Amino acid sequence: MFVLDTNVFIEAHRRYYAQDLCPGFWECLNHYCREQRLLSIDRVRNEILATSTPDMLVDWVSRAPSALFASSAEPPVIHAFTEMVNWVRENEQFLPEARAEFARVADGWLVAYARVHNAVVVTHEVFGAEVRRKVPLPNVCREFGVEYRDTFGMLRELEVRFAWRRPE
Repeated sequence: MFVLDTNVFIEAHRRYYAQDLCPGFWECLNHYCREQRLLSIDRVRNEILATSTPDMLVDWVSRAPSALFASSAEPPVIHAFTEMVNWVRENEQFLPEARAEFARVADGWLVAYARVHNAVVVTHEVFGAEVRRKVPLPNVCREFGVEYRDTFGMLRELEVRFAWRRPE
C-alpha cells in the first residue's frame, strides 16, 4: 500500500503529469485506489482544497473517490502522530519554525498513517541529515521505520506504463 503526500499531487499537476498531457496518471491513481494499492489521507485532501486559486487539481480532488483520502482520526494514527511530534519537538536539529510547521501540516499524519497501516510513503522530499528549516518526511520515516519512495519508484513498483498515442 502506498500513501501519497500532497506534493505528489501538486507536482504531477503542475509539471510532468498535467491532466491535459497525461490523463493516464490520474486514471492510474483512481485504478490503484480501487485495487486498494494506494491512497492518501484526509489532511492531504484538505491541504489541496485549501488552495486560494481553484484549478484542475482542486476539481479532480473534489471529484475523487472518497476511498482515495482515508481518515487520519483513528486512535492508533493519533498515537503515532503524537510520538512523531514529540520526536520533532525534542530534536534540536530543526528550527522552532520547522517544528511548529510539522505539527500543523499533513506530513506527520501521513507518516503516522503509513506506520500504523504498514504502508509506504510516497513523496518528492529527500532525506536531509543537516536540514534545519523543514522537517523532511524521509527523516521522520527513517526515524520511525517507515519505507518511502518518490512517485517514479511507486509507478515502477506498480509496473505502470503510460503509452503515447499518435495524434489523429
